[in-house]
Amino acid sequence: MSHIVIIGCGVVGAAIAYELSLVKGLKITVCDRQPPAQASTGAALGVLMGAISQKIKGKAWQMRETSIQRYETLIPELEALTGRKIPFNRQGILSLGLEEENLVAWEKLVEVRHSQGWHLEIWDTAKLKNICPQVDCETITGGVYSPQDRQLDPTALTLALVEAAQQNGVTFKFGVAVLDVQTSPPESSPQFCVQLETTEGKIAADWFVVAAGLGSTPLTAKLNQIIDIRPVLGQALQMRVGHPLGNPDFQPAITGNDVHIVPVGGGDYWVGATVEFPNNGDEIPPNQELLESVREQAIAFCPELATATILRTWSGLRPRPEGRPAPVIGKLPGFSNVLLATGHYRNGVLLAPATAYAIREMIISQGMGSGEMREQGEQGRQGKQKRIIIPDK
Repeated sequence: MSHIVIIGCGVVGAAIAYELSLVKGLKITVCDRQPPAQASTGAALGVLMGAISQKIKGKAWQMRETSIQRYETLIPELEALTGRKIPFNRQGILSLGLEEENLVAWEKLVEVRHSQGWHLEIWDTAKLKNICPQVDCETITGGVYSPQDRQLDPTALTLALVEAAQQNGVTFKFGVAVLDVQTSPPESSPQFCVQLETTEGKIAADWFVVAAGLGSTPLTAKLNQIIDIRPVLGQALQMRVGHPLGNPDFQPAITGNDVHIVPVGGGDYWVGATVEFPNNGDEIPPNQELLESVREQAIAFCPELATATILRTWSGLRPRPEGRPAPVIGKLPGFSNVLLATGHYRNGVLLAPATAYAIREMIISQGMGSGEMREQGEQGRQGKQKRIIIPDK
């Protein structure tokens, strides 16, 4: 039985653990120095911008498409397994601020998505005012509506992934930090990681998956292969209007100028998020002026938010790879059994299912044929819920 250790239990680590738990013949252990869904996962707004994103080809689009498709089956699957409710907004995403000069680009995207089997709609001001009267159409020239994109609660999702994986036999060790690693001799090529030294003792394994976000850099440094991941702060706030904005039966996530207005029920809305880079070193004190500018932009889109009560504000650090595209998925250079699933920056929640697929492929293809692996993963899902269909991307 192959033993896999996953380091990090944000949404990405939890998704990998659950995905691998559906394959027979694997022993899986997840370690995290914190409880699950902390750090960047706990700060995320969970807006899943797939079809409405400008990514139209290659890996960047394929991962988005795979994840959006998988979420349609994953959420009911996890709810049935755990009895937990995962808030999942199926009413789409509305992108505001359709400038005339961008109209051609949006029309092209609509055509591309149609050819790919996805649907986007361009709304003029009249349609926008009719369907979403909460939007101030004096300043907005139109919008693009994506009915197949989604929004979910990242913390609820991660906790459900953990519980479902536990039901499938995965061991989780929270409050356990990695102190050091033991590797094969430096002259061996490629090297392999033998075991971790943790605050709870030594853990040997066949595979090690680094899904630790910002914690990935010091971990890879211990293996003399530094993956440089830098923090970018994001702040958000929860606002209470007391009633739904606009049509209570149509509450999509609204986005514009990189500001998101996310309905979370009960007349409450999440609004965010800032993008704040460190000045010196890795310290980033939250900038209140930037958060206020996000709130003001949200009010410009939906003026009723001006009278909303701020219930809470929060922030988190997103892991952004330095000098390379996000995310970082693949083998750690020089090592045969260390995999990276990190540096997702602002797309950890969106890309978690596709990342889990990718890691599963890498691990299982080493020990059994990919056809057998897919069959086992399929059987694992169908054993939980008969109607699950897994997209093969």
